[in-house]
Amino acid sequence: MGLFSKIFGTYSERQVKGILPLVDKIEALDSTMQNLSDEELRDKTTEFKERLKNGETLDDILPEAFAVVREGAYRAIGLKAYREQLIGGIVLHQGRISEMKTGEGKTLVATLPAYLNALTGKGVHIITVNDYLAKRDRDQMSQVYGFLGLETGVILHGLTGDQRREAYNCDITYGTNSEFGFDYLRDNMVVYLEEKVQRGLNYVIVDEVDSILIDEARTPLIISGQGEKSTDFYKVADFFVKTLKKEEDFTIDEKTKSVILTDAGVEKAEKYYHIDNYADAENMRIQHHTVQALRANYIMNNEIDYIVKDNSVVIVDEFTGRVMEGRRYSDGLHQAIEAKEGVKIESESKTLATITYQNYFRMYNKLAGMTGTAITEENEFREIYGLDVLEIPTHLPIARIDQPDLVYKTTKGKFEAIVNEIEETHRTGQPMLVGTVSIENSELVSSLLKKRGIPHQVLNAKYHEKEAEIISRAGEKGAVTIATNMAGRGTDIKLGEGVLEVGGLKIIGTERHESRRIDNQLRGRSGRQGDKGESRFYVSLEDDLMRIFGSERIQGVVEKLGLEENEAIESKMVSSAIESAQKKVEGNNFDVRKSLLQYDDVMNKQREIIYAQRNSVLQGENLKDYIMAMIEDVVESGVNGHLTGVEESVDDEIKKLIAYFDDLFLLKGAVKEEDLDNLDNEGIIKYYKEVVMKAYAAREEIVKDEMREIERVILLRVVDTKWMDHIDSMEHLKQYIGLRSYKQQDPVQAYQFEGSEMFEEMIQGIKLDTVRYLYHIEIEKKEPQIERERVAVETTTNYDEAAANEPKKRTEPKIGRNDPCPCGSGQKYKNCCGRGK
Repeated sequence: MGLFSKIFGTYSERQVKGILPLVDKIEALDSTMQNLSDEELRDKTTEFKERLKNGETLDDILPEAFAVVREGAYRAIGLKAYREQLIGGIVLHQGRISEMKTGEGKTLVATLPAYLNALTGKGVHIITVNDYLAKRDRDQMSQVYGFLGLETGVILHGLTGDQRREAYNCDITYGTNSEFGFDYLRDNMVVYLEEKVQRGLNYVIVDEVDSILIDEARTPLIISGQGEKSTDFYKVADFFVKTLKKEEDFTIDEKTKSVILTDAGVEKAEKYYHIDNYADAENMRIQHHTVQALRANYIMNNEIDYIVKDNSVVIVDEFTGRVMEGRRYSDGLHQAIEAKEGVKIESESKTLATITYQNYFRMYNKLAGMTGTAITEENEFREIYGLDVLEIPTHLPIARIDQPDLVYKTTKGKFEAIVNEIEETHRTGQPMLVGTVSIENSELVSSLLKKRGIPHQVLNAKYHEKEAEIISRAGEKGAVTIATNMAGRGTDIKLGEGVLEVGGLKIIGTERHESRRIDNQLRGRSGRQGDKGESRFYVSLEDDLMRIFGSERIQGVVEKLGLEENEAIESKMVSSAIESAQKKVEGNNFDVRKSLLQYDDVMNKQREIIYAQRNSVLQGENLKDYIMAMIEDVVESGVNGHLTGVEESVDDEIKKLIAYFDDLFLLKGAVKEEDLDNLDNEGIIKYYKEVVMKAYAAREEIVKDEMREIERVILLRVVDTKWMDHIDSMEHLKQYIGLRSYKQQDPVQAYQFEGSEMFEEMIQGIKLDTVRYLYHIEIEKKEPQIERERVAVETTTNYDEAAANEPKKRTEPKIGRNDPCPCGSGQKYKNCCGRGK
């Protein structure tokens, strides 16, 4: 702590001091609220809404509103917010992050700003990390909101559109980050306004904010449809890489998690694939499959990065240790792992819509969050989200004793010491929570404990269904619970009878995580609300963090000491070196997230333009003037693109222009070459505009006002199709733009420039295809049958990376792109009515 902080207090302490007068005002109203009847207390909600309509602000009514919720919660569920919880609630209302330690009652804290902000009628969203917590918090806290006359909804996996719409229309809506994000994307794919489920993004409180806005920041939400590529080549590439030898044919860079072929490996690839030059651009597909097969076989590990369950590959979240059902690695990595494990290889998917959590949450008018650990990532929260972090004082002083790390020479010696410690502690009856960084390690500890006959519970991705129940009982006397990382996060561990007498809950960390925040979360499970507790981490020089990022200095110290396998050292130098390694990794991860956001910001601006355009169409705006301008633009670009002004080729150019416009506008020879004699480009443009506008008016005459509906549906479908293709193109551009750095070009600037050009090309493509379809659609004199098309999609989360909801069921048979077109033309569907779909 610097001299300034010692004299004037930390930033958090100074900010909290400024909030205390507001807390005093709320507490001063306590007796007034206690004297109100239930009905009078409930009537305060109506009174507040009226006052807001009459010009008062949320800040004006905050003291009274918080006092009302405080009393309402006490009457409804028997809990009354104490001073520190009031501070946390005010910080959340201000659009900041409240760092509150485990067990400080964050769920109750959220009711204070949620009630206040819900009074505007614009809706409040409360985000949790899983469906279980969303439902639990809604079920408990809806009693408070209901008592005060507000409605509460919850968004869970598997709800219908109508159920979602109803939940979003409530005053306060609970749910998970992925469900909210997917609903946003799906809302921007609908054909009719009434199919949307969300309303505006007003105010959001994110629980476990570090997990969602930091750990999952690199996780794009993706809605995807089925791709058309064959999966056979994954098996071919997998067979090849399994014949290669490490160091001789390929090298592994553990820091960047990449595998690179050596010259010898490249030679073998050329021989195996029967190609002359592996690096040639035409062999890009071979390179791509080979790289992913190498990553799958030599970087991705079963029981650590994924598990094989029910003959399929399921991702394990590296931060929480939970399995991520339905999620899939993107860009072919998942298929490469499926080939490696010999399970069914699923088809690659086509991206229909995507957004990162970073950009989704930055769209809210006001964003706030709460967690037990955020201060270590304070810079990232401020720089990316404009959020500052305030440490809220604990209600009671922390009594937990955090012991210094014990450092061992080998992994074997470390785990032997851990099991000895567990055995010794178990005899006293003191409960223990043993934290591991992988499923593999949790099962290793479990097997060692079984050999010694020590009863225990294992909580890892394989048994996540019982997560909350197991973790809640981890504080009972004699309990030994082994848990991967953040398993059970959000569930309090309450101490059983007689546990305080034996020292409270003991935390044993079997390895340091690359993020200090995750270690702090594990420690924070003990010492809840002033309870006794203890924590210690065990480290070996063979741990990944120490091996990859630890300094040679530590190795030297240990060598000089001549440590035996089962001997340990406690050293401040080693502890600071571990923290230094963690800071280095955290810095690297921040840089990666920041770089990805710079790329995604380019897409985000484009997404905003497209979605705004879609929205105006959905809201029933008359598109006639817009379509007329489109037609005129297509005529102008068509004429100027065909007629270059070179005398010798003018006749050929005129013939090609007439043929082009005949096809585009279905003019059937209405314009002859002689009609365009002696006209310059401007004259030809004017002439053609009159011709095509008459043709359009004739089509409009047949269906009258229904033409507006035809325009609407066609424009939406063309926009969606072009946008999907553009997303894929931008993704490919991003993958290969990094090579520009070799040409002394800034990759991000190059991506912005070329991405803008591609976006302009897409806009022109939208105009051209919209006009083509409007002139080609069959118009009948009876009321036109415009089908409300549905895109049959499966929802996927890209977990660098991806994942799926159930696909929507078709009501009609699917036409293959290479099937004969049902219109009877004799052409393939993709070259006829299916063109552009």
